Amino acid sequence: MTTLHSSLGPNPRLVRMFMVEKGLEEGPKGQGDFTRVHYDIITGQNRQDAAYVAKNPMGTTPTLELDDGTCLTESWPICEFIEEMHPEPNLFGETPVERATVRKWARLFDQEVVVPMTMGFRAGAGRPMFEPRMAVVSPEAGAELSAMADAKWRMFDEFLGGSNHIALGRFTFADLIIFAFANFGFTVGWKLPEGTDNLARFIDTHNQRACAAIWQQAE
Repeated sequence: MTTLHSSLGPNPRLVRMFMVEKGLEEGPKGQGDFTRVHYDIITGQNRQDAAYVAKNPMGTTPTLELDDGTCLTESWPICEFIEEMHPEPNLFGETPVERATVRKWARLFDQEVVVPMTMGFRAGAGRPMFEPRMAVVSPEAGAELSAMADAKWRMFDEFLGGSNHIALGRFTFADLIIFAFANFGFTVGWKLPEGTDNLARFIDTHNQRACAAIWQQAE
């Protein structure tokens, strides 16, 4: 049975949301489509558990462990694997052009928002947790990175316009990654920057999706 090694944080929850959108159900062994193992990243369990580090030497989450022992890491490739194994409902596009379009928006968001946003958080509010475990930039650089990310959130607000979908006119992985990282921000005290009314509407709309409930769950 497929096992999702998971934790708090936007990347594991992105995969879990993707699974919900696919109609895949979590359950104990012998039940459901996959089982989930939770790691406490606050205490660094994911980097201290020798059995887990053997599966993923980086110690990051999530990791998707297949029945044959193959371990897939990184949330985006995991979601693409799930898409190939469970093609409906389609979330990456049905044609080469559609898939390229979805990947374009997802990659742009990943580079322009996710990278500076997460680095800024690690150097600022998240510093007590991250500094003992990894290299982080200075608090001053962290503040600059956070400001850069906020500027790109405003850019995406413009791209979104009056639509509730960033690509293809329907819900795709590109929408899911934007929605997931906005919710991550909310959990650590971040707020949408001023001038992002389109994104506020987008988030309110997709908060009605079943996958959004993951952000309300205690772990």
